[in-house]
Amino acid sequence: MKTKHILKIRSLFASIDGNDILRDLNLDVKQGEVHAIMGPNGSGKSTLAHVLIGNKDYIVTNGEIEYEGHDLLSLSAHERACKGIFMAFQYPIDIPGVSNMQFLKTAVNSLRKYRGLDELNAIDFIPHVKAKVKKIGGDEKLLHRAVNEGFSGGEKKRNEILQMLVLEPKLAILDETDSGLDIDALRVVAEGVNAYRSDTLKDQKGALIIITHYQRLLNYIKPDYVHIFMNGRIVQSAGPELAHELEAKGYKAWAA
Repeated sequence: MKTKHILKIRSLFASIDGNDILRDLNLDVKQGEVHAIMGPNGSGKSTLAHVLIGNKDYIVTNGEIEYEGHDLLSLSAHERACKGIFMAFQYPIDIPGVSNMQFLKTAVNSLRKYRGLDELNAIDFIPHVKAKVKKIGGDEKLLHRAVNEGFSGGEKKRNEILQMLVLEPKLAILDETDSGLDIDALRVVAEGVNAYRSDTLKDQKGALIIITHYQRLLNYIKPDYVHIFMNGRIVQSAGPELAHELEAKGYKAWAA
């Protein structure tokens, strides 16, 4: 079976607050693939993530993005989410007064309604979400806590991964999810990501983009491709061995 593209980016330029960030970026992501994007601060990695999810603060000035054959740039952020694009944020926000259970059930049913499916009732939804909690080694009590309120940094990141497992996106983007995590929290996050990989990617239903500074997360999540990001563009792409080369040489080896 021929592998289809999830994402095609061609000659993409983007800016924020009048500052050019992405400069002639090209990237292909196919079904079932895991891509790691590595680069120093200010290289444009997170800008790419925000452009993909439709953050209006980021302005595309040239280029094309095709997502499953659709012109992604013509879709609103809401439409992109409904079509299966998910992003785990580097700094997840708190939502006081809204429990994780309420949040996740509302999100799932919003997606189902958009796709013409019947909404899930509590009887159907609760066992489904509890099974996902087990996959991240979490306590079911977190489902009754307000979204991220009073959570540690590691708990917030785990919560983001739980959302990803429950929503089962076609394109998942992890924006420096490993930032600020100790080794134990990093392992928990990686286990959740690998659960998404085994559940969703094994049948080539989706794809994953991991944005990170460091190779350490890739010790637990082996990517198919590693891309080095510098000055708003990809300067080199290779297999997972590139992350080890980067760890040994540092970003200065690719600075132009």
